[in-house]
Amino acid sequence: MTRKQRRLALIASGLVVVGLAVGLASFALRDNIVFFYSPSELAAKPAAAAGARLRVGGLVKQASLQREGGQTVRFVVTDMKNDVPVTYTGLLPDLFREGQGVVAEGALRPDGLFHADSVLAKHDERYMPREVADALKKQGVWQEGGATQGGAAASAEK
Repeated sequence: MTRKQRRLALIASGLVVVGLAVGLASFALRDNIVFFYSPSELAAKPAAAAGARLRVGGLVKQASLQREGGQTVRFVVTDMKNDVPVTYTGLLPDLFREGQGVVAEGALRPDGLFHADSVLAKHDERYMPREVADALKKQGVWQEGGATQGGAAASAEK
């Protein structure tokens, strides 16, 4: 085997090892990859998202919170153009309320109901997850200073 052939064999085997490592890492992390959608993005492609693990974010729609006994609640996440009905069983964050920003993580059922296994709420008046803020800005319902039209209305009621 010539020097050039040995070098080529070494490079080829190195590429195979790196490819194998990337493949194994992707396979191990596939369950941890969660895509974020706004209600409008989810409405545009519900069939692709059905059953997949994802996050949906927006505002909790006013007058949509329903307690179903125990720790099960239903509410609607909205971006002021489209809505996603959500069901969640568990303890809600203390700052969870209607008109506030929320990110729910779970899976979309074929019937259009989003079953969340975790719910995140913003922690003060200026904070909102970047994905939610970007989606609301894209929809034209974001107001600078951290309040949305829905949040501003909820603050004005207090």
